[in-house]
Amino acid sequence: MERQLRLPGDSDEALARDAVCLLDVPTHKTGTAFTKPVDPLLGQAIDTWQAVRPKQPAMPDRKTAERVHFLFAHRARRVSKHYINNTVIPMLCHKAGVPTADIRGKITSHRARSTIASQLYNAKKPMTLFELQEWLGHRTPEATTHYAKITPNTLAKAYNDAGYFARNVRTIEVLVDRDAVASGAAASGEPWQYLDLGHEWCTYTSFE
Repeated sequence: MERQLRLPGDSDEALARDAVCLLDVPTHKTGTAFTKPVDPLLGQAIDTWQAVRPKQPAMPDRKTAERVHFLFAHRARRVSKHYINNTVIPMLCHKAGVPTADIRGKITSHRARSTIASQLYNAKKPMTLFELQEWLGHRTPEATTHYAKITPNTLAKAYNDAGYFARNVRTIEVLVDRDAVASGAAASGEPWQYLDLGHEWCTYTSFE
């Protein structure tokens, strides 16, 4: 009999808008153990999985040699990333009615990490490169740059905010001293044109 599981957030228990869940990440290939904020729904999903998963024994961590309790384990064995990428994710894609691959290749767990990182970097109030480095658990900012991809929309906004186009098509009122031109004083280096800056006149013409 199939058992239907509901996350607390799916019921009448509304999450606080600014709620944050802190996730402890163990030692990994790009850094040491650290704690990162994640969406509360992720914390609820982990709690739900731990509640229905049979109790698992502690197993040795290949990176630290310590005996730890792995989150994704079943029948005293770790769930491999190949099973997650080749079985679980395709099954979820099929259930959601989305393709299992796109122009970049197969949808994998690592692709999800990269997508979230790019979204955080391109958000309305984005993370800085160093904040994203901490969130991903990277040792160096160089590793983070592979994830911090700027979207076309973000790039377009940055270009627009820079005001390059507006600066190059603007017009400005210029007052010409016709007497200085007619008398030849302009040819000898005397000021002969004045730019209206709004609050005063300027004779310096080589400004942006």
